[in-house]
Amino acid sequence: MSDRHFPVRLSWTISLVLTLGVSMNADAGFFGFGDTSWKEEVLLHDGSRLVVKRSQSYGGRHEIGQSPPIKEQTITFTVPNTSKTIEFKSEYGEDIGRTNFELLALHILNGTPYIVTSPNLCLSYNKWGRPNPPYVFFMYDSKAWKRIALEELPTEFKELNLVVNSKGEEKILTAQSIVTAELVKKLNGELVQPEYKSILREPVNPNGVSQTSCPIPSTAAAKLIAPEIDGKTLYYNWWPLASDWLKKTYGENR
Repeated sequence: MSDRHFPVRLSWTISLVLTLGVSMNADAGFFGFGDTSWKEEVLLHDGSRLVVKRSQSYGGRHEIGQSPPIKEQTITFTVPNTSKTIEFKSEYGEDIGRTNFELLALHILNGTPYIVTSPNLCLSYNKWGRPNPPYVFFMYDSKAWKRIALEELPTEFKELNLVVNSKGEEKILTAQSIVTAELVKKLNGELVQPEYKSILREPVNPNGVSQTSCPIPSTAAAKLIAPEIDGKTLYYNWWPLASDWLKKTYGENR
């Protein structure tokens, strides 16, 4: 090939590299690079407000042509009237191919923080014991987060006060200097699942909309992989059996 075409080829190559670089930087979330963060105002149960920092990264299993799911999510805040800063992280679950939870609410009572989450789709729902209502609750016990039962969540907490669909609303969230509590309520108001309207205290009837309609996994012989009590299959609220029970009963490759 003649070298007289080399400058043209070199110019085209440089332009292509620059174009791809700009494109990949603009679509960093799509390819799973980097983090996205924003500040969000949380309306607490007593009417006070707390500004928190939220962030999320992308990656994990997804279909070709689809954007990757949220890989990890964090919320960082300072407990009111203290200098104590606390972080809650919904980490990546290798077994589910994405972050374990959707963040729904942060509440604080007598200096003790509580986090309300929802399992992230059906694999996570089964992993975390098929709770009904479909929540997983955490309390910060002076040094670390620990999972608690619904009965341990103070009854004062009624509202969801974090943006739930943080991936779908990312452009709106990152365009704000602070996402106000009013905007949080407006964005969550567009969701149809009953568990996203308020913190439910009673079981949800499976209806194809709630996560409670997620099918129970089964063996190759079509036997449901679920605990039994007195010979009857337990369809919901496996916790604290959950994933440990599944691993012991059916092994790692369930």
